[in-house]
Amino acid sequence: MSDIDSAPIPQGELALQTIAMPKDTNANGDIFGGWLLSQMDIGGSITATDVAGGRVATVAISGMAFLTPVHVGAVVSCYCDVVDVGRSSIRIVVEVWINSKHDGDPLKVTEGEFVFVAIDEKGRTRAINP
Repeated sequence: MSDIDSAPIPQGELALQTIAMPKDTNANGDIFGGWLLSQMDIGGSITATDVAGGRVATVAISGMAFLTPVHVGAVVSCYCDVVDVGRSSIRIVVEVWINSKHDGDPLKVTEGEFVFVAIDEKGRTRAINP
């Protein structure tokens, strides 16, 4: 548990880090939300693949809220926290953090809950082996 006066920190493990590039911007010069969502999906799938011990597919995304725009050149970090592992599914909260363009302080951009399901080589649901 953290002190109420302490700065917020990412929850979970760092799963993916990349740089926001000019090609990923909208007409206002900020990074597209869809690009950010795809990075979150990739980061979540890295974690889910490890947990499942093999191939996974994204089956649901919920609770997305964009808190602040992402600027070009920002280092985008996706942190994953495994919330639940079922028979064949894995629920992961993915947080995205950047360093503020103004002062370099860590800044939470968004978070979302992703559900992945373990699948076999034919794309059918399979059980996750403990």
